[in-house]
Amino acid sequence: MNANEVKMLLESSIPNCEVVAEGEGCNFQVEVVTSEFEGLSTVKRQQLVYSHLQDAISSGAIHAVTMKTYTPEQKESL
Repeated sequence: MNANEVKMLLESSIPNCEVVAEGEGCNFQVEVVTSEFEGLSTVKRQQLVYSHLQDAISSGAIHAVTMKTYTPEQKESL
């Protein structure tokens, strides 16, 4: 799996999200921005992202993911 595949997987799974994915092999860093994160804790946001990556993690295509999660408003204020 490559970073572009991770990006496409998340963008097709999470409504109205923007993803920046980096990495190679089976280790990736992702930044996910979506209004779906409104009102969710950091842990709940991560669980949401992991739920869409679960098949790739189970198969070993992804071994490790480091993520940053933002609502659009949080991203704008950075």
